[in-house]
Amino acid sequence: MARAEFVLRPFEGLPGEPDWVAMREVVPAATATARTTAEHGSRDIRVVTVLPQAWPALHRSDGVVMLALQQHAGSGDASRDLADLLLRVLDLEPGTPIWSAPAPEPGPRLQDVLDLSVPFEVTVHDSFEYWTPEGTELPPEVEASRAELGAVPTRRLTSVDAAYWTRMSGREFLRWAMPHEEEAFMDALARLHARRESGLGEAGSLGRFLGAFRSCGLVVPVWDLELGTPLETLEAEALALRGRLDEALTVEGPLDANARRARAGLVARQLTLR
Repeated sequence: MARAEFVLRPFEGLPGEPDWVAMREVVPAATATARTTAEHGSRDIRVVTVLPQAWPALHRSDGVVMLALQQHAGSGDASRDLADLLLRVLDLEPGTPIWSAPAPEPGPRLQDVLDLSVPFEVTVHDSFEYWTPEGTELPPEVEASRAELGAVPTRRLTSVDAAYWTRMSGREFLRWAMPHEEEAFMDALARLHARRESGLGEAGSLGRFLGAFRSCGLVVPVWDLELGTPLETLEAEALALRGRLDEALTVEGPLDANARRARAGLVARQLTLR
């Protein structure tokens, strides 16, 4: 079998690249819209975070085609792996899942299979009821899978793209997948951090920068939020922070000494997921 070359940013070029990454890594239960190209039937697709029993894809009994992002098919190019699953599940009879995802032979990527004019619109769910058609009783094994997973409270912000509030273990966080090239973004964040402007609220009173992780070639910074911060307040503060980041991204030239020290601290708090 020909081995796929590693692709650092497998979802680059797709509408909503940061949301693809967030759904793959940090969002427990969500669905999003996509459609295949005319060559592949102009079929509406439901991209989801996870499916029962870790199925990679499902042709649901009502004809809805679902493709799960939280899986570990490992050819080195997640886009090619997912495109292979999508083309396979389209040919299955309704009510049939794909049970496993072996590394595919060389073939098209999602960028070749999906209509890139269709927006990637994300809907966050409080549970995994999207697995089955409305009003359908869950089979026992699917119900058991849903109970085992659980879904921590999560909301997608509307004032900025690909930012998700969540509550876990009695704490609240904002995790925000950024679309920018990593080095440029880390420089911009370092400039803000050196000026104590990388937090949310006045001097970070509503949320302090906690750290960041890398996934699929993007940086996902995380803020530790003041417990009970109203969502509308968080929306406004995230929008203000985006303005500061956008301004910092336009700054050219090397970092000064304070920003270089800040950047070193930021990099030390990064983690690569995959």
